Amino acid sequence: MNASLLALLDNRRADRAPNVPAARAAPAGPASRIRRWADLAAVLAATALIAVRAAGLGRWIVDDAAVTFAYARSVDEGLGLVQLPGAAPVEGYSNPSWLALMALGRRLGLFDHGALLGVSDLVLYPKALALLCTAGTLGCIAWAARAVVPGRAWAVTLLAGTVLATNLSYVAWSFSGLENPLYGLTAAAMAAVLVRGVTGNGPAGPRTTATAGEGVTRDGLTAPRTALAAAALALLAALTRPDGAVLAAAYPLVLVLFLRRRDLARSVRALALHAAAVAVPYGAFLLWRHAVFGLWVPNTAVAKAQQTPRLAQLAQSSDLLTYAGWAFALIGALCAGAVLARPGKGRRALVALLVPLLLALLAYGVLGRDWMALYRFATPVWVLAAAVAALSAVVLWKSEGARGRAVLVTALTGALVLAHAGQAGREAAFKAHPTLSMCFVAERYGQVFNTYAQRLGLRHATVALPDLGGTLLTTRLRVLDLAGLTDRRVADAYAAGDTRALRDHVLRAERPELLHVHAAWVNKPGLTLARLAEAGYVPLYRQGNGGDFVRADAVHDPARITAVRAWAKPRLDRLIAAQDHTGGCGATLTPGQGAAL
Repeated sequence: MNASLLALLDNRRADRAPNVPAARAAPAGPASRIRRWADLAAVLAATALIAVRAAGLGRWIVDDAAVTFAYARSVDEGLGLVQLPGAAPVEGYSNPSWLALMALGRRLGLFDHGALLGVSDLVLYPKALALLCTAGTLGCIAWAARAVVPGRAWAVTLLAGTVLATNLSYVAWSFSGLENPLYGLTAAAMAAVLVRGVTGNGPAGPRTTATAGEGVTRDGLTAPRTALAAAALALLAALTRPDGAVLAAAYPLVLVLFLRRRDLARSVRALALHAAAVAVPYGAFLLWRHAVFGLWVPNTAVAKAQQTPRLAQLAQSSDLLTYAGWAFALIGALCAGAVLARPGKGRRALVALLVPLLLALLAYGVLGRDWMALYRFATPVWVLAAAVAALSAVVLWKSEGARGRAVLVTALTGALVLAHAGQAGREAAFKAHPTLSMCFVAERYGQVFNTYAQRLGLRHATVALPDLGGTLLTTRLRVLDLAGLTDRRVADAYAAGDTRALRDHVLRAERPELLHVHAAWVNKPGLTLARLAEAGYVPLYRQGNGGDFVRADAVHDPARITAVRAWAKPRLDRLIAAQDHTGGCGATLTPGQGAAL
């Protein structure tokens, strides 16, 4: 009688004995406790390694994150989901779950209140959350690895953590103030739930009637708690980033891949439970969004004019392979291929990991290219790819002899060194000039335009500009967002490709007293020097092809314009030349702050 027939008979006997209780895990002995301590030590060590790398970016918080901070301030102050007091509700953020954490932190007095040891809590709080999410991500990788290689889960964790620490894209965007670390944690948790499901452990630990072969188990993948855990994580991912909704497909795909005929009824029930647990709350959220904002998607998606994805867009995912290093990608793929070629827990776990990884790659590929450096949207890809490479390498190590292990270690070490060396140029450039910081924007636009308004005698003025986050935290003026993230009319114009409607809205309908454009924000909306002059705007400070402008007829005394020009020129020249994006900007950012230049 062959092995498959024996497995079939064993499965039938198990099905015919419903009164036999499921085997529970044996009580944890000394060896098990040592393993858990080793796993914890690995999580802490890898987290510390990533934290040291993140410290190299100083107090940098990207300006886009400060838009969410401004909304959190409005929510906590009872003003609703508005960018500033008195503004109309517009969903100018795309990360509701991260926004909720910011608002909660402010309510608890941990955020947007002051400084600790001289560092603003606008910097400390999101970076502390990022550190916790990083530790959680590594903890999920350890939890998944424990189901496959329980004695070597610490090695998987340390290797994955080292891979992530050498990847500045992961480190920088996880500690940027944006939602990336929560998204990465959600992806890792989803992968861990799937791995433990297909290996018969489930999200609550090993409480399973084991079955032979490569199918699901009664208390594993088809268990209600596994379906509900995957649904909760999919919902969290969708509320953390719009593209996170793609992870809702991870559990159904894994369920189909491991489907066996005798498990069909349980699988259908699990799939229905998962679908309902995702669709009902997310559908309610979409209905709420439409009722409050009048849109089915965030206004940010409208402003960015995200088009229907094309097949050719998927090719941009290859950029990630180039950044990560072809040598490391090749070694990781070879290790994964070797594990997939051998039946067992390793293969089942790897398949479960690859499903969310491929979904994350798909989501990255269909997104429009981001103007920010170092692949801001790739965080879940880095997390899942590191987990795949680390688990594959450790599973392969376990099955190899001394010579094979030596070759594996040498190849992985060399690939990591080559990958780090290949990234060095871009990483040095990013560290020297990281993407536009909250503090720079707060000083350059929020505080400077507050001073303009004061010196020009403009009360209750409107300022139109594209750099928003730090501005919202410091301005006392009404803000018109030229990027369209927090302005429905501007976003609609970008989505329609109608720059004439956009200019009419800005220069004829709104007619802001103050305005700033530079670089791409001159040509993208067509707010050129000639059109601004025609609309009655005169320069206060020239910056490249744009600069700072005031509507001449809004200032009663023209001598004030001349005086402001003389005040602005030397100060802004110094500020722009310095471009300190990694320093701080004081204990707090509050409305009405003037320029301390």
